Amino acid sequence: MLILNADDVRQSLSMSEAVAAMKLAFAALSDGRAVVPQRVHLPIKRNNGISLFMPAFVDDPDPDKQALTIKSVSLFDENLSRGLARIQAAVLVLAPDTGQPTALLEGATLTAIRTAAASGAATDLLARQNSTNLAILGAGVQARSHLAAMCAVRPIESVRVYSLRRSKVQALIDEFSRQSGFAGTLRVATSPSDAIANADIICATTTSSNPVFSDGDVKCGAHINAVGSYTPQAREVPAETVVRSFVVVDDRAAAWQEAGDLIQPFQAGLIERDHVRAEVGELVLKRHAGRTNDLQITFFKSVGSAVQDAFAARTALDNAQRRGLGQSVRW
Repeated sequence: MLILNADDVRQSLSMSEAVAAMKLAFAALSDGRAVVPQRVHLPIKRNNGISLFMPAFVDDPDPDKQALTIKSVSLFDENLSRGLARIQAAVLVLAPDTGQPTALLEGATLTAIRTAAASGAATDLLARQNSTNLAILGAGVQARSHLAAMCAVRPIESVRVYSLRRSKVQALIDEFSRQSGFAGTLRVATSPSDAIANADIICATTTSSNPVFSDGDVKCGAHINAVGSYTPQAREVPAETVVRSFVVVDDRAAAWQEAGDLIQPFQAGLIERDHVRAEVGELVLKRHAGRTNDLQITFFKSVGSAVQDAFAARTALDNAQRRGLGQSVRW
């Protein structure tokens, strides 16, 4: 068995490769070639946490294109006080023909990359080609990953980041400037309105249960990615914005089970189910058109799918084996 720790995963899965892998993953999902049961939510109330279990099988006539994985991802709110990351995860890779465990990947890093890469794929398919101004709401792991993903798919020149924790925003900016060689402008926004004013792309990456910006601040032609909420009770995007947007999701069935950004406007009678116009995979497969004009607001709502982990893990493992990364252990 090959074990990839966090550093191995980072070295074996570049953002551009991850974006390409997510397009393949979503195409497989929309094409009916992926078996993705609804994720299992296991509350750990005594310890203020929750564990999620996400299996996936990708079928294909070519054995080399099959994939079988299961991810365990846990969110424990008290971890920070213990010196641990809030998110703990692992992805187990199984041989699709035998079920034999073949690899174990550190899952928090993989999740951070593949989640942002999914937004990168959607942005590449939906955002205006001349999108240069980026707004990011949040300053955690996903904010960092989304900054990298947006720069991978569009010629970003200006970035404004807002979070209630201003020190974390400055740390994010300092880190990205130091590591990426980004030549544009990066600055701390003083408010959500300041962040998204004139933004071509907006990324909501928070843990908020309520909308994190005002609809009136979203300019025509903007593209929005929202990845922070994943329960019916939470939403990051105002209902008014959802109503006037061209909405695309990763997985229709999962979105209507988990995406509060969509479920709450639906329950309020503001939208119908057909307001979700397409899955990302349908855009990749060219079964549905995306943006139709430069004034249209496009909105990608992601709740995450285990098929993303399967394709991200396969790409990372292929690269790791070629580059001699990871540690092999007897099983």
